[in-house]
Amino acid sequence: MRPSVQRIGLTGGIGSGKSTVAQMLAACGAAVVDADAIARQVTLAGGAAIGELARQFGPEMITSEGALNRDRMRQLAFSDSGARQRLEAIIHPLVGQESNRQFEAAVAAGCRCVVFDVPLLVESGRWRQQLDRVLVVDCSEATQIVRVMARNGWTHEAVLAVMAGQASRAQRLAAADICLCNEGLPLQALGRLVHQLAIGLAL
Repeated sequence: MRPSVQRIGLTGGIGSGKSTVAQMLAACGAAVVDADAIARQVTLAGGAAIGELARQFGPEMITSEGALNRDRMRQLAFSDSGARQRLEAIIHPLVGQESNRQFEAAVAAGCRCVVFDVPLLVESGRWRQQLDRVLVVDCSEATQIVRVMARNGWTHEAVLAVMAGQASRAQRLAAADICLCNEGLPLQALGRLVHQLAIGLAL
C-alpha cells in the first residue's frame, strides 16, 4: 500500500522570502520540488523548451549560447499578455511533467512530505487540486519592493511590473491554508517559525 504523503504548495510574491522558507523546510526533512528551477532548466541551452520557444518567439529570444534570453522574454511577457500565455503554454506542461517525476522519486525514497515551491501557484489555477494545503509566505508590498531592488538591482518600476503580473497579496492570502508572515524578521527568527511549522507538519 502506498504510504500517505503530504503535498504542500508553497508560494509568495516576489521578494517575500519564499525560497528561503523552502530551503529551511528542506533542512527540516521535506522534499522540495522547485518549479522555478525546473522552468530555468528547460530553458537552458539544449533544454526541452528551446526549440518551441524559438519557433514561437523567433531566434532573437535565444542567446548565442542557445538558452532563452530571460531578460528579453521577461520584458515581453510582462508587456504582452498574449505572449505570456504562449510562453506558459510551452513551459507549464514541461514543468508539470518534471514536478511529477520528482514527486514520485521522493515518495519512492520514503519522504512523507513534499513541498511544491511554485511562485505562480495562485495564478495558475491548476495546482490547488493537486495539493493538500497551501502555505503562503507573506509580507507587505513595500517590503517586497525594497528586497527585490536590493537583491536584483532592479528599478522600482521593474519590480512593480513583475508584481502586476502576479496575484495580489489579498488573493494569495485568500488561497492560504497556512500563512507565514515574514515581515521585519531576522533570519534566525524566521528559521524558528519554520521549525515550528515543520513540527506541525510532522516532518
